[in-house]
Amino acid sequence: MPTAVILENVVKDFGENSRQIVAVDRLSLNIRQGEIFALVGPDGAGKTTTIRMMCGVLQPNEGSVTILGIPMQTEREAVKKRIGYLSQRFSLYGDLTVDENIDFFAEIHRVKQFKERKEELLQFTRLTPFRDRLAMRLSGGMKQKLALACTLIHTPEVIFLDEPTTGVDPVSRRDFWKILSTLLKSGITIIVSTPYLDEAERSTRVALLNEGKLLVCDTPEAVKASFTKEVVEVIVDETRKAVLALNESKAGISAQLFGDRIHAVVPKGASVLKELEGVLKREGITARSTRLISPSLEDVFISRITS
Repeated sequence: MPTAVILENVVKDFGENSRQIVAVDRLSLNIRQGEIFALVGPDGAGKTTTIRMMCGVLQPNEGSVTILGIPMQTEREAVKKRIGYLSQRFSLYGDLTVDENIDFFAEIHRVKQFKERKEELLQFTRLTPFRDRLAMRLSGGMKQKLALACTLIHTPEVIFLDEPTTGVDPVSRRDFWKILSTLLKSGITIIVSTPYLDEAERSTRVALLNEGKLLVCDTPEAVKASFTKEVVEVIVDETRKAVLALNESKAGISAQLFGDRIHAVVPKGASVLKELEGVLKREGITARSTRLISPSLEDVFISRITS
């Protein structure tokens, strides 16, 4: 499959001398055309900085960025015509209607005869019934759909979405990703950054980032399959006390809260459950349920950055 984006040993730092912060540290990626590629990591991992360098908003201190075979550093204007960018914050015009915002961005990109394209996008994002509503009166999820429609109006070949569902309710998040999956059928390349590991599981491939460094890049299934430990789901009444006890034990257990349950990452072995239950019992905690479960991307990621 042809390559859409290549990053080679990219470095981006901010500040000077002792206050210098390396946001992206020797990052190399090869993103294929027609895939959803997810950049995943916590705040400060370098996701937004990486997206902005790929879009030409920031220049790397070292390394190179190539988009659709075109070097970004020297031919940025040629690249910009073929890409779309949706930033973290809603950056459209609240005092314009849905229709007017799309028209405005079509004119910015010098798109002629875009009326049919606009109707397609309104239907695609399910915004047709709201086309006369002011953008400021849209819900968070609808604002992001409008932003996506404006990003797509000039028919880009690659789109960059920087944490598009942050602050959006779970139902709207799911709906937005369904739209992205449908969009993929057109052959477009989608590069999205997200702090949500459950979203990343829907991508074709995922790059896990931490402190500007690449931890792993592969399909979600391969990342999980490479996990060398096991995950035990624990249900107890005193969750916080149990997490503290498990993390302070000498049994090599790393525990995290997942809602009202605990995910305990443990070494592989037949006696794992007995050891875990023994740690809890010594603290006077009775486990209502303990069972081995398949690791999620979140389990893998947390284990990698804490081990």
